[in-house]
Amino acid sequence: GCGFVTVTTNFVWDMHADVNNATIEEGMDYMGRPLDHALSAFVEDLAARGLTDKIMLVATGEMGRTPKVNARGGRDHWGGIAPLFVYGGGLNMGQVIGQSTADAGAPATAPQSNANLISTIMHTLFDVGELRTATGVPQDIARIITGSEPIPGFM
Repeated sequence: GCGFVTVTTNFVWDMHADVNNATIEEGMDYMGRPLDHALSAFVEDLAARGLTDKIMLVATGEMGRTPKVNARGGRDHWGGIAPLFVYGGGLNMGQVIGQSTADAGAPATAPQSNANLISTIMHTLFDVGELRTATGVPQDIARIITGSEPIPGFM
């Protein structure tokens, strides 16, 4: 079987509420609902087939949205915090790891990085201690793969 699958969409999650982008309500209606239904169906299917420990689902984005609604009624790009949903993969499920500030503008507890997410995924796929990277792999990539800690509480 396939070891890794990436799914992308043509949906544009920009909800700036300007000439080129939807409002929050419009965007969540045509993007949020289908994503919610797809994730729910996938999780239910994994559980029904007994595959929860064998398959990991990761849904994330490269950034979040501004805590405050802009003047047009939309939200803009925000690097301070981003969405992350992880299910299965033999990880400890049923928990929330970390909290945001009251305005959802920054991590309040247990901030995690892309390196922590990559490490979590790598630890579910490989025995990272035995992993050897190819010659020529940039050092910053090799360091993330072998030197970062998984998200605490998952392993």
